[in-house]
Amino acid sequence: MPYPSTFPHLDIPKNVDLWTLLFGDRLRDFPPAKEILTCAETGRSYTWAELRRASIEFGQGLKEHWGWRKGEVLTFYTPNSIDTPILTLGALWAGGTVSPANPLYTADELAFQLHNAGAKGLITQAANLPTAISAARKANLPLDRILLLGTHHGPAHRIHHFTNLLTPPRTTTAIKPASINPKRDIAFLVYSSGTTGLPKGVCLTHHNMVSNLLQASYVEGSQWRSRGGADGKQLGILPFFHIFGLTSGVLLSVYEGWQLVVLERFDMTKALRAIERYRITFAYVPPPVVLAFGKHPGVEGFDLSSLKLLHSGAAPLTRELTEAVWNRLKVPVKQGFGLSETCAFVCCQVVDEWAKFMGSVGKLMPNMEARIVGEEGRDVEEGEAGELWLKGPNVFPGYFSNPERTKEAFSSDGYFKTGDVFKRDKHGNFYCVDRIKELIKYNGYPVPPAELEGILLGHKEVADACVIGVEDQVNATEVPRAYVVLRDRGEASEAKAQELAEWVAAQVAPHKKLRGGIRFVDQVPKSPSGKVLRRVMREQAKKEQWDSGAKL
Repeated sequence: MPYPSTFPHLDIPKNVDLWTLLFGDRLRDFPPAKEILTCAETGRSYTWAELRRASIEFGQGLKEHWGWRKGEVLTFYTPNSIDTPILTLGALWAGGTVSPANPLYTADELAFQLHNAGAKGLITQAANLPTAISAARKANLPLDRILLLGTHHGPAHRIHHFTNLLTPPRTTTAIKPASINPKRDIAFLVYSSGTTGLPKGVCLTHHNMVSNLLQASYVEGSQWRSRGGADGKQLGILPFFHIFGLTSGVLLSVYEGWQLVVLERFDMTKALRAIERYRITFAYVPPPVVLAFGKHPGVEGFDLSSLKLLHSGAAPLTRELTEAVWNRLKVPVKQGFGLSETCAFVCCQVVDEWAKFMGSVGKLMPNMEARIVGEEGRDVEEGEAGELWLKGPNVFPGYFSNPERTKEAFSSDGYFKTGDVFKRDKHGNFYCVDRIKELIKYNGYPVPPAELEGILLGHKEVADACVIGVEDQVNATEVPRAYVVLRDRGEASEAKAQELAEWVAAQVAPHKKLRGGIRFVDQVPKSPSGKVLRRVMREQAKKEQWDSGAKL
């Protein structure tokens, strides 16, 4: 049977777009002069009012200089910057769709997203510019449609800094945002790597995003309002190109009036310095960062007394890591669960229950319902494990220009089939048990095994390959490992494994490297239809790890 949320039902408006929710007329618990975005390194900042004004100026510039039309896609290929929200929100103001991309992507990976999304512009930084130019050329995107963030301006006269596009509205009527149909128009087009085939564009409508922000505001925002109102100070270390960082970091901070102190990339020493300097009160983090707070030697050298809470997401968190942070810092670590297809938040622990239900990812967000379904397609009994199916206003309508995958993703009665194995206790708490989908998560970044297998099979000495995720207990993450059948078994050696690993690394983004190593085997297990049985190889890997007593 369906499980409804145990939170009260929220009145979510159907005709409000994301820009209007964030910047329209409503009662706020903070003044327009409240500082919202702060660069951890330089101290440069934007107040809520400055962010609103700059976003409108950028959106106006898109329309006047580029002839921007409603529904056109702006792709972001950049590490975190406090200017990223300006361009993101400005594109939404102009009626555009924002499509974030991992700044570690290769030119081919970025070119695929640009081409598939039909991007009309690309945002990047000077350090990423060579790859961005290569990708733009592959995707037939004119170079004068590339804009730079950051302090460095482009080396080529056709590539401008985004500030060149900032255009103050000439009349008061010009500051009106584009007319949006919230249930139909796409706010974000984020790409989700699958276990087979190419990445899929996840369409997130304005209504999806508005719903998830209001859901998160009720569950997460209320916790901070009861602990000091709008004075929450968040450490912005999650990448803005990931739906978790985009929603919980940028958008929720703007809506709630939190100060978001932004780090370009995660560095533990810089993070600790920022917590001490800005008196950070909380952070959304992946498990490897929780591990660092529990074990990093530099923690003792900083005043972290302002830190009240860590919220872990993007991958499962072990009880040992939660306890390590509490024992060391007396800081609670609670968990949540979400997906790109749900705008981020699906389940979330409330801070008062983190210790009581340790290991849980919390309760279902308001206005959502879930089913936990067994292999035969029937709901399992409470406490038993099955695939998690979801319904709610934050659940995406489908994959971009991919009706077949969209149809596969939903049940006949409209539930999104997550591919994750969950169970639920009698108190309404959900627990992540396993993953049906075989996507590997390295530090929260998706690594599709089929892609790595395809690359390996392109090597002249490789006859067959199987890639799986193995647990790296030392770094609290999954890492990809390849099991390879060589055409000439006599060549199997550590040197050959290293050679193949380096060959793959040269063709993929850093998070897709074979950090779990390469093992040589006589054959790859397959079904009668020829499908690679990665689950069989995962069991073999677990046995190898158990027999050796290794931590990887």
